[in-house]
Amino acid sequence: MSKRWYQENRRDPWRREARSKGYRARSAYKLKQIQDRFSVMRKGDAVLDIGCHPGGWTQVAVEEVGEDGLVVGVDLLATSPVEGAKLIIGDATEDATITQVEEFLEGRMLNVVISDISPSLTGRYDTDQAISLELSTTVLDVAVGVLQPGGTFVTKTFQGTGIEGLVDAAKDRFSNVQRYAPTASRNASSETYLICRNKLPRPRRRADGRTAMEQVSDHLSDLGIVTTPNENEEDLPTMVGLRRLSKREEE
Repeated sequence: MSKRWYQENRRDPWRREARSKGYRARSAYKLKQIQDRFSVMRKGDAVLDIGCHPGGWTQVAVEEVGEDGLVVGVDLLATSPVEGAKLIIGDATEDATITQVEEFLEGRMLNVVISDISPSLTGRYDTDQAISLELSTTVLDVAVGVLQPGGTFVTKTFQGTGIEGLVDAAKDRFSNVQRYAPTASRNASSETYLICRNKLPRPRRRADGRTAMEQVSDHLSDLGIVTTPNENEEDLPTMVGLRRLSKREEE
């Protein structure tokens, strides 16, 4: 751990604020700022938090939906209990996990899916951005599959190659899609959040019958980007909170 990293984190006002207010991560303030700006959650809503560990976003969601709401968090990693939330250890892309979510919902429809999911950074920007793009696109497909029409989806992604393909895929499934960078994000970070509101009853015609992942893959191909693995890259499996990516998936 570098001395510079330690000093920057020690001075981080959002980290200090989160600690003083009992939030588990500074990222809680990113969701609070998103909520203040877009009102993505309402009292009584049912919310799914994908990649919820360590639980900061889940804590905020519980506050926003109130006693009549319901919050379910999913992550591969075990998350310490959050009062007012149901937590699942599992992969949100697997049917068994979604079945557990539905059991907790007890017939309620999901109003909101939120995800602050992020890869374990390798330090190689292109690789990290590519993994993040895949994660965000995967979560978009999951969200579209579980949200009720009119529902809202919020996810993190990183500025860079392929993001326009993700934005277009989101616009084919939601009537309103905006990008937003909370002030609680680090100044040097390239992260941005997609705020996707009013899920359409069915995707727009150009996306009909296609997944968001297929659309983004086609977008990358149109840019001349090869998505097959490079055999010279060293094998660096990455825990991402949604699932463990293999070497082939990382690249």
